[in-house]
Amino acid sequence: MTAFLYALMVFVWGFSWIAIKWQQGSVPMEVSILYRFIFAAMVMFVIGKVFNKLQSVTIKDQKYFALQGCCLFCCNFLFFYSSTAYIASGLTAVIMATAPIFNAIHGRFLYGTTTNNNFWLGVVVGLTGIASLFAGDLLQTDWSQEVFLGLFYALAGTWCFSIGNMISIRNSKNKIQPFTATSYAMIYGCIALLIIVLFKDLSFEISLNTRYLASLAYLAIPASVIGFTVYLLLVDRIGANNAAYLLVITPIVALMISSIFESYQWTVYSTLGLLCVVLGNVITQVKKPILSYFIKGHTSDFKTKQIKD
Repeated sequence: MTAFLYALMVFVWGFSWIAIKWQQGSVPMEVSILYRFIFAAMVMFVIGKVFNKLQSVTIKDQKYFALQGCCLFCCNFLFFYSSTAYIASGLTAVIMATAPIFNAIHGRFLYGTTTNNNFWLGVVVGLTGIASLFAGDLLQTDWSQEVFLGLFYALAGTWCFSIGNMISIRNSKNKIQPFTATSYAMIYGCIALLIIVLFKDLSFEISLNTRYLASLAYLAIPASVIGFTVYLLLVDRIGANNAAYLLVITPIVALMISSIFESYQWTVYSTLGLLCVVLGNVITQVKKPILSYFIKGHTSDFKTKQIKD
């Protein structure tokens, strides 16, 4: 079941990047994000009431939901949408692939969570693959101020996403189900977005463009309602570090979609990068220490050779 949820998330969030790109236009990004999570929150609460999925929570829990909502359903998306205004959406997805590293660092300081060598080896191999996938794009940029702004916004969004993961761990430790936490956090995220929209005096007018409405519907239901609930469930099941590693795989799906809608050209480097990403994902799931195996094997061979000599 966990493997199915993992694969589902890779494809659901993989398609979301092109949908975010299609949201760019006449509607301010703050308003688009607000509409996205208003629709998502409404669906979540209807499902919660009909199927009795919402748990009773305390005032203290609500404070954490509010913080989680600001991180997961407000600030990180403001940063990600801003990033795509300066750099390609696929490159933003690549930067978000650093989430496992942020989670490992935050988890170490906040919860004392340890990571094995296989995890770090897998992350290195996977990120190397991602770098190979986008090597051509990086070489073609002149590292202008726009590029640095895009990278900064993407990293800031990833940091917010990771903090939201840490709060999710806290909620799980207090027996709060992901559906309940996501439902309330979305409401608080909407409140934060509404305050920003009112403060900036932005128009609430929505575009009736078919592509805009279709992408908004996809981002609201599959990417938000299904996506975040399943993702936080994975955080509960396999830990924040392993759950976040799916974000290293997600850009591959985003690239495949880009090759259809944005004429992305596959090269030898991108193919090798894809293989590295898949290999890195496998390494993180291996229980036995891979590096120790090779070191012991090399040491044994060396000792055998000494005895023969």
